[in-house]
Amino acid sequence: MPHIVVVGAGQAGAALAARLRALDFGGEITLIGEEDAPPYQRPPLTKAYLLGELAQERLWLRSADYWRDNRIALRLGAPVTAIDAESRTLRVGGESLGYDQLVLATGAVPRRLPARIGGDLAGVHTIRTLADIDAIRAEFVPGRRLVVIGGGYIGLEAAAVGRKLGLDVTVTEMAPRILQRVAAPETSAYFRELHRDRGVALIETAALDRLLGEGRVAAVRLRDGRELPADFVILGIGVLPATELAAMAGAVVENGIRTDARGRTSVPHLWAAGDCASFPYGGGFMRLESVGHAIAQAELVAENLLGAERDYLPRPWFWSDQYDCKLQIAGLNAGHDRVIARPGAAGALSVWYYAGPRLLAVDAMNDPRAYMIGKRLIEAGRTVDPALVADAGTDLKTLMR
Repeated sequence: MPHIVVVGAGQAGAALAARLRALDFGGEITLIGEEDAPPYQRPPLTKAYLLGELAQERLWLRSADYWRDNRIALRLGAPVTAIDAESRTLRVGGESLGYDQLVLATGAVPRRLPARIGGDLAGVHTIRTLADIDAIRAEFVPGRRLVVIGGGYIGLEAAAVGRKLGLDVTVTEMAPRILQRVAAPETSAYFRELHRDRGVALIETAALDRLLGEGRVAAVRLRDGRELPADFVILGIGVLPATELAAMAGAVVENGIRTDARGRTSVPHLWAAGDCASFPYGGGFMRLESVGHAIAQAELVAENLLGAERDYLPRPWFWSDQYDCKLQIAGLNAGHDRVIARPGAAGALSVWYYAGPRLLAVDAMNDPRAYMIGKRLIEAGRTVDPALVADAGTDLKTLMR
């Protein structure tokens, strides 16, 4: 009986295992996760969970019964320590486990600061897992001083939760503006105003020198000499793909685990999906970090494991919740040369990215209609005249005709 092993029990791994059973795969499936918890939504940074108002079980992707009823063996709390691609075996929990096909859905891990600049001090946190959130929960006490290092989406979401819970919050960003790597100035300006209106101190062009403290962080020193008092620090400085096991197996690794368009790595019988995978796109290779991508790519790899032989064509979409603002993003804005900002009702805003005449992406802040229409246009490969988008009198629904 064929045995498919999936390493990584996050969104991608769980989706892949479930898809295999939905496609009537009759062999063995083993899903391995190094955490003790079953597959869950991540990262679970919510006010309700931090306050203990949301049970951990509410974050689970599937019920405990689902895995048993669908004959998917969960191996939790036991990291894989070795892979032998030649013999098609791996070591997990001190045991040897054989496989016919192996999928790495190992995700990504948060970047940390080196110990030489205080990264090993107590009170310095990252946000990725349930254990991260459980460790940070006691820090969220009204009146305490939180410094967030990094003005990307994770950092800004952490800042929003901190302010909701009554903390004194400062966000530092080394670039000239928050969200500079991922969004247009118009989107950055929207979120800068949103956070400042809620009392967050935003410091841009603020390179970090080091964290200060004796055993526990007490302040953040910037390179211009400023020192920011801190009762605790959250790092939002990006993630790195988890590629150690792929390298151990002899697979090509370059900004992720290199795959072909169908999810195969350079090693026979070894596949990859989700945040850890680098796949062909636009004449090069790309790695995406989003729930939607992780699920869609993993489900396609499941189909290809059973012989579908289909290429992965990403349809990127992302979201971020901050205060009462829901940001929805469709498409990828890389290579844009023009931006149209379109105000909506009640303070909403959508930002439309073009490369020449081609629509690439849309950022929609509290504007679900703009998001849905932009998403449909992008996925259909259609474009619209930027002048029509810029005209406040244009009914967006007419763009679909």
